[in-house]
Amino acid sequence: MQLATCTWAEVESYLGHSTGIVLPIGSTEQHGPNGLIGTDAICADAIARGIGDATGGLVAPVLPVGMAQHHMGFPGTMTLRPSTLLSVFRDCITSLAQHGFRRFYFVNGHGGNIPVVQSAIAEVYGESGDRGLLCELRNWWLRPPVVALARELYGEHEGIHATASEVSLTQHVFPDYIKRVDMEPAPPAAMFFGDGAAFRRRFPDGRMGSHPGLSRPEHGKRFLDAVVADLAKDYEAFAAS
Repeated sequence: MQLATCTWAEVESYLGHSTGIVLPIGSTEQHGPNGLIGTDAICADAIARGIGDATGGLVAPVLPVGMAQHHMGFPGTMTLRPSTLLSVFRDCITSLAQHGFRRFYFVNGHGGNIPVVQSAIAEVYGESGDRGLLCELRNWWLRPPVVALARELYGEHEGIHATASEVSLTQHVFPDYIKRVDMEPAPPAAMFFGDGAAFRRRFPDGRMGSHPGLSRPEHGKRFLDAVVADLAKDYEAFAAS
């Protein structure tokens, strides 16, 4: 069930048997030579929809802009300040809680969102009192089935950002927008968060140790199937807790 295509009466009926909701969160940022700028939002949304289809859970619209300050050296990137993003997350949770939702399951597609979401959850817990609210954050690319499949398909070339796995997933979801770009494997990279100019100096084409030239839409289907199966079970257990 998609919240955006429900009526208020349908949501009220849903709350009669479940207080869980899946909230996909992404980012609008550069993803290397062949990665779509909407990659993080596309991935989170597709996975969340898959969870909803598998479990009957309600799925909120994807939040498409995240904390991407370190990618601002690349045209097309959009970012929210951490304080702004924290307020957005907090307000979304508290709005839904007012209607009776109590289990908030975040499917995240962007590493820069992690500390902000964690802070927003802490604020909500601090303000909610004893209302029985529970929040979980799941970073899809870190799930064991995803890590194992990426290792099988790409070995050391998966990388950290603009990864072959996430580009593959977008190729599966949007096959009409596959970009073919010749590239060599990027050198190994460590995590780096600076301003946009410093990031681009260190990673001139936007990749962090990755070789998304290896991406294939058929790989993306495997990633989507694997992570949806994993997270659907996880969500069901969480929503019933």
